[in-house]
Amino acid sequence: MTETMVDTTQIETTTMELPRFGSCTFREDEVLTFPWGLPGFGHLRRFLALHLEEQEHFIWLQSLDDPSVALPTCNPFHMFPDYQVKLPEYAVSSLDLKRPEEFVFLGIVIVGPNASDMTMNLLAPVIVNLRTRTGRQVTLEGSGYSVRTPVPRKAPAPAQASTTATAGA
Repeated sequence: MTETMVDTTQIETTTMELPRFGSCTFREDEVLTFPWGLPGFGHLRRFLALHLEEQEHFIWLQSLDDPSVALPTCNPFHMFPDYQVKLPEYAVSSLDLKRPEEFVFLGIVIVGPNASDMTMNLLAPVIVNLRTRTGRQVTLEGSGYSVRTPVPRKAPAPAQASTTATAGA
């Protein structure tokens, strides 16, 4: 069997300064395209998916068209294990979705002041075809989900009970 080697030195990269994340270098094949834009950001079509080590469950959709726009997202199935989705046929068709392993769901997260509360849009998840790198926000009409579902917080670890031994008489 022969192996095909890809010369990564020939892949062109771009470096941008991002207000929230600093200097970011990326390849064109890493760009996600949203041909229909996103509600509220219809003019923005090109994004990067950024993952920060200190925010393990979050993926930031960073706009390349307007660097001041970065949307926090999260896999809704991670936060809401009972989340059930039936994608409308127009979404399956327009995104050319063929196999489940080829696409991901992202819920846009709204973070309150000082991160005291967070909500996720479960009614209209962002669907990204990983094969074509094309995405779209899709409304799950009739699902009963909300655009502002509170994100469950981890309960603080219980305090360790300390015992003091006293010498008995």
